[in-house]
Amino acid sequence: MILKEKIFAMLIGSLLLSLGINGFLVPYHLLDGGVIGLGLIIHYFYGLPTGLTIIFLSLPLYILAWFFERRYFFYSLHGLIISSFCIDLFSFINGKIHMGILPSTIIGGFLVGIGIGLMLRYETSTGGTDLLAQLLTKFISINIGIIIFLIDGVIITSGIHVVGLEKFFYSLLTIICVGFMTTVTVSTKPLPH
Repeated sequence: MILKEKIFAMLIGSLLLSLGINGFLVPYHLLDGGVIGLGLIIHYFYGLPTGLTIIFLSLPLYILAWFFERRYFFYSLHGLIISSFCIDLFSFINGKIHMGILPSTIIGGFLVGIGIGLMLRYETSTGGTDLLAQLLTKFISINIGIIIFLIDGVIITSGIHVVGLEKFFYSLLTIICVGFMTTVTVSTKPLPH
């Protein structure tokens, strides 16, 4: 795989991810799953920067990757740093896109899913539970999108007390969209050169 393609996928994936989070999820206090979802819960509750929080929450997973799959450690470290930086850099988008909660839920989920899927397709990721899912696929033969969906379900369930029941159900729709688009993006065959 060409390094330029990997860098391009990481940049485009990070931009799509940050647009989905800041433009569509944060204005309605919606959650994604995984470490991003945990970062959003902490952001909503304490006001801390989401991207920086994601980096700190990902550290234990990077320690696991260092011991079990160093290739993923190195490939996803750049994705984590760039995507977290983009999330905080583009936080000014919050409140600039005016749509209802349902379209924001779906569009935000699609953008996040395409961003994550694009990065996974080129063997990089945002770290966090994407990294955990990559490690788990080494031991169990379940599609990575399904693994991410299951982990995400647990995370957003833990955020009910922060966002409330109504936004929990919208967030559930978000992770369905994220899981679907991640699976489609990872499974799609690349265009021939």
